[in-house]
Amino acid sequence: MIKTVGTLACASQGPSPRGGLHDRAVRGAASFNHWIDMRPNKLKQLLRDGKTAVNAWLSIPSSYSAEVIGHCGFDSVTIDMQHGLVDYTDAVPMLQAISVGDSVPFVRVPSLESGIIGKMLDAGAYGIICPMVNTREQCELFVRSCRYAPLGQRSMGPVRATMYGGPDYAAHANDTVIAMAMIETEEAVRNLDDIMSTPGLDAIFVGPSDLSVSMGHSPGFDPKFPKVYDAIKKIAETAKKYNVVPGIHTGSVEYTREMEALGYQFFAFLSEFRFMAMAGNAYLKDLKNTTESAPATQSKSY
Repeated sequence: MIKTVGTLACASQGPSPRGGLHDRAVRGAASFNHWIDMRPNKLKQLLRDGKTAVNAWLSIPSSYSAEVIGHCGFDSVTIDMQHGLVDYTDAVPMLQAISVGDSVPFVRVPSLESGIIGKMLDAGAYGIICPMVNTREQCELFVRSCRYAPLGQRSMGPVRATMYGGPDYAAHANDTVIAMAMIETEEAVRNLDDIMSTPGLDAIFVGPSDLSVSMGHSPGFDPKFPKVYDAIKKIAETAKKYNVVPGIHTGSVEYTREMEALGYQFFAFLSEFRFMAMAGNAYLKDLKNTTESAPATQSKSY
């Protein structure tokens, strides 16, 4: 059973007939309707409890890398269809790969457009991050696009979502799917009260690069520009005022801790291609230093 607490929905804490969150009760060998209840959104439960969540970010169109990251233990994993190299035919097998693990699958859609939002929810995303939400009108459209009638305008057809979430997906999707609007421009900061008071909005997500650029500064993670930093503080304060979960993309553990102290709960940390590049550079540096400092040895011919 799903119940709503504030703007966030969570699973009831009573005993589950399937004996745990991911235990499956198969109703016939040929049936995919193996969930007795809709699969709960663990991230909603975590955030409702006031805890922080760490999210992985996927930009590479690979189901294998998605599966690897999905097994790392992140609370959620986001497929980036806006700036990543991922399109729909890439995203579906990536969602399938993430589903093998326990991380909650998210998608950042390319833009505020109801068709792609609904399509990614139908494919099994349990959360949508929408870029460039600058006004109350845009936020209302975004939320409506994530909800079935009478709360919204999402079209009915949860093809893969039913397999991932369960046969009663349609009945509980409105309370389960997370709608997360991106705050990433000076215009959005001016409209914080209008945006965050939008009924049905679960969370917001700060895009630090675009926010910095919109305020006349250079892009990048972990901005310290006073005007930008003040805006980031204000965003967190306004989110708390309206019982909306604040999230932000960070690039270091130290900055993440700073944001947590400001009240942020949801942290997208770097991305898988940055993990690969950073680790590769570090290992290569160590290997070259080791090779250059090692004493010369006489080669042998075999």
